[in-house]
Amino acid sequence: MTKYLVAIHRPNDYDPYVAEDEAMSRDIDALNVEMVTAGIRVFVGGLQPINSAKSLRCEANGEVSMADGPYLATTEHIGGFWVLEVANLEQALTWGRKAAVACRAPVEVRPFH
Repeated sequence: MTKYLVAIHRPNDYDPYVAEDEAMSRDIDALNVEMVTAGIRVFVGGLQPINSAKSLRCEANGEVSMADGPYLATTEHIGGFWVLEVANLEQALTWGRKAAVACRAPVEVRPFH
């Protein structure tokens, strides 16, 4: 069995309290129950808004600098994710498709080493 990251991407200005209606919440809850029942969910987590991020960088002199905000300047960020343990990529993609539908968002599926 291999572990996969199933990451949900959201626009930087995404506010779950505004964007997520009752139907979406039910769909996400149902997907979580389905994953637990299938025995494939290792971990799940939603992330705070992107403006709460801190970025750390190791400088050439060995010092670590810190800045407010995300590491990359993009218009989208990872808003939440699941770590799943499934037999193969095809199974991970099946769950990724379900996540895209439930979350109404783009999803990235990547295996762990």
